[in-house]
Amino acid sequence: MTYGTEHVSVRFGNVQALDQVTVSTDAGTVTAVVGGDGAGKSTLLRTVVGRIAPAGGRVLAPPEQQIGYQPSVGGTWADLTVAQNLEFVGGTYGLQGSRLARRSEELIERAGLTAARDRLARDLSGGMRTKLGFCLAMVHEPTLLVLDEPSTGVDPVSRVELWRLLSEVAAAGTAVLLSTTYLDEAERASRVVVLKDGRTLLSGSPDEVIASSPGVVVRTDTAIRQGFAWRHADGFREWWPQVPDGQQPVQVDLEDVAIIASLIQHRSIE
Repeated sequence: MTYGTEHVSVRFGNVQALDQVTVSTDAGTVTAVVGGDGAGKSTLLRTVVGRIAPAGGRVLAPPEQQIGYQPSVGGTWADLTVAQNLEFVGGTYGLQGSRLARRSEELIERAGLTAARDRLARDLSGGMRTKLGFCLAMVHEPTLLVLDEPSTGVDPVSRVELWRLLSEVAAAGTAVLLSTTYLDEAERASRVVVLKDGRTLLSGSPDEVIASSPGVVVRTDTAIRQGFAWRHADGFREWWPQVPDGQQPVQVDLEDVAIIASLIQHRSIE
């Protein structure tokens, strides 16, 4: 089953938050929505889970009870322990008794929260709170799991652990749709959609998106084409329509391709 949106548009007054955006994720796969602040990531995910009604287009989603949603802010109850959070949220989905207890303990163990099961959520580290929020979104074994920037502000070790949990969930057949500001994370997904100003900039598998990038990128110590150069760990990277004389192209990654697409779009608008 495929979930997501087809040509969805969302307006807030005079602001066009989303403009004809299509995104999809299938059972057993992870789709990453990437973009900077104000790109429309949260609006898109909130539209998928039914928190926002679109002005146009179509939302493809299972019934609400089959959706797991972790918002970018909150998602846990500060004055409840880890175990109590799971009991409370599980109860809202109709889980009871031994079934709820087994499911809670399973998630606590998988998330590495066993030692913190009786700790208040407000006393958890950022990474542990994120993993608890993930468990709350998963407690009822949803068909579609939607996560809004789950790894933002999380330490590198917790990010790795979170992606391990995501991989396990997808392998079990859940469709996963998440947003992230980290392009290296998006490269792990089956499909990626890059948003800018509420519009789709790039879409496809990471390999397809990288392969579709026009021109070449070279490394340089001094940027020549100021409008098409950006800082990189080894100096500058610079985009050219064709290989410049005396230069050797470098292999691009998803971050490079997203930057190139944004620069080309900006120049075409100007």
